[in-house]
Amino acid sequence: METRQADLQLCTAIRTNLENCILGKQEEIDLLLTAVLAGGHVLLEDVPGTGKTQLVKALARSIGGQFRRIQCNPDLLPTDITGVSIYHPKQEAFLFRAGPIMCHLLLADEINRATTKTQSALLEAMEEGHVTVDGETYELPRPFLLIATQNPIEFEGTYVLPEAQLDRFMMKLSLGYPAEADELRMIVSRDGGHPSDRLEQVASIEDLLRLQQLVTEVHVDDSVADYAVKIVRATREHQASLLGASPRAAVALMRAARASALLRERAFVTPDDVKRLARSVLPHRIIVHAEARMNGLRAEDIVEAAVQQTKVPVRLER
Repeated sequence: METRQADLQLCTAIRTNLENCILGKQEEIDLLLTAVLAGGHVLLEDVPGTGKTQLVKALARSIGGQFRRIQCNPDLLPTDITGVSIYHPKQEAFLFRAGPIMCHLLLADEINRATTKTQSALLEAMEEGHVTVDGETYELPRPFLLIATQNPIEFEGTYVLPEAQLDRFMMKLSLGYPAEADELRMIVSRDGGHPSDRLEQVASIEDLLRLQQLVTEVHVDDSVADYAVKIVRATREHQASLLGASPRAAVALMRAARASALLRERAFVTPDDVKRLARSVLPHRIIVHAEARMNGLRAEDIVEAAVQQTKVPVRLER
């Protein structure tokens, strides 16, 4: 139990670091930590200047490990991410020069400014934890976490992420603009530089691996697992849904629910964990019929309807 309490204190320390860097975004930080503990990748979508990149840099400083950043643009090539094989004359052989993807935490900044071909270079790494270059497979460090930022697709010079890649992100989050009081504190505290530059490391990669293992040990009752599956299936059956949430979404939802329970110092998942996280795990995987979209219906509305119509399991006391 002492070890468990020490591990939970690490979570608190990481959360405190992030909250000192990004003011007034406790819920979003909690969701980001949930995804990290669950070993999931995260897509941060928001307008420029809301702190997306700084949040990821703060996370990297907090947990240590290898951190790399890719600034995406239309000229970026797949080999600029995965690496390339270069012929070495003296050795008379091709040697692999690793790309920035060979790290623990990769920040793909403004990912939707890269072409779809370059975006697709991340698919294998996101799902399988390795990359293939010139027929050779190279394992990525463990854990490997991709956090991508993007501006809304209404902005010029952006490319829509393919559905296959969106489905590999555990969560899609948005920070939004800060409250007036937080924005004022932000301005006043910037005289000494950005807070993320002054953060200290409070955990290690080994600590993170241990926490991720603890997540897998969180108990899930059959009734709660069934509840999660029913919500996911309801998104496929909605009349306005052209493409509902995939089976991968159900797995991601349960992993996130386990991590959420651990953050709340529980050894079991509750229906409330599933209900709360469905709103962050499912919408970006759903495609709405064009007619329904023109009438103002969003993927978030389909998820909300699925949550509301699915009966919550109740534990009967004997």
